[in-house]
Formats: sequence, C-alpha cells, structure tokens
Amino acid sequence: MMDGGPTGDMDNGDGDPAATQVPTSEMDLDELRAEIEDIDRELVELIARRTYVADTIAQVKSERGMSTTDEEQEARVMDRAGENAKQLEVDDNLVKAIFRLLIELNKIEQRENR
Repeated sequence: MMDGGPTGDMDNGDGDPAATQVPTSEMDLDELRAEIEDIDRELVELIARRTYVADTIAQVKSERGMSTTDEEQEARVMDRAGENAKQLEVDDNLVKAIFRLLIELNKIEQRENR
C-alpha cells in the first residue's frame, strides 16, 4: 500500500520507517535550494529598489518641508500588501509584518538623513 504523507513521502507499507522515501520524480534537494537562492537574490534586489524609491520620496518630502510620517499612505501600503497576499494565498499577517518592518526601517533612515 502506498501512502503519501504531508511531505509527500511514500511508505512501502511494511511499517519500516527507514523504507520511507521521497519519490524520485520530485526535484532533488540541491535544485530546490538553488531555486530558494535565486528567489532570495530577487527579494534583495526588490528591497534595494524599494529602498531607493523610498529614499527619493524622502528627498521630495524634505524639499517640500513635509513630515517623514504619512499614516494614511502607510495604511494604504499595508492594505495593499494584505490584499496582494490574500490573492496569492500567502499569510497576510506575515506579509504585513514584513511590510511594517520595511516601512519602519525607511522612516528611520529618512529621519537620520534629514
């Protein structure tokens, strides 16, 4: 009897845990780790891009004598992040926490550069 568990493991049915194997049709661990590495690189590139734009916004705010904090804009960003997460079936609380961190770090940098 073949039984796929939550990790996709296959049991040959003899009750021997050592006989549990991942099907050979799945990507191997090195390939999966390489994919994560590529995704991580893309995430860092996107964070760098977002930070650059946030820094540009900070310069505009400074030139116009505007406050570093814009709570209405932050709320819009958080709402948008939550909606995007839900559309992609990702935990919206996790995504909002990441965006909250990004916003707070940008605000700290903006205050330090004034």
